[in-house]
Amino acid sequence: QVQLVESGGGLVQAGDSLRLSCAASGRSFSRYAMGWFRQAPGKEREFVAAISRSGSGTLYAASVRGRFTFSRDNAKNTVYLQMNSLKPGDTAVYYCAAGSGATSEEEYDYWGQGTQVIVSS
Repeated sequence: QVQLVESGGGLVQAGDSLRLSCAASGRSFSRYAMGWFRQAPGKEREFVAAISRSGSGTLYAASVRGRFTFSRDNAKNTVYLQMNSLKPGDTAVYYCAAGSGATSEEEYDYWGQGTQVIVSS
């Protein structure tokens, strides 16, 4: 019912900023909470951030709190992850997901294909 496509990844230096986008198909976008997850080479996929259906409530992993901002525009069927003060530890493939807004992968029903973020030095 929902298809998700991430974009905006790239290669940046430590301290730089990036904004990831996730565009959803269909007309039921506002019924889902949304999440961002990431997976670094050799590591398990981990929770990054979640946002409520209306966009009024957000939740962040401790590792990104204060640096990343999650927002959504339901009229455009799109969510955004603004990433500031990037660190080499942020290097990963970032995935957008639709579901309950919980921190567990099992609570999400739909996933995008991912977009790569590489932070050098």
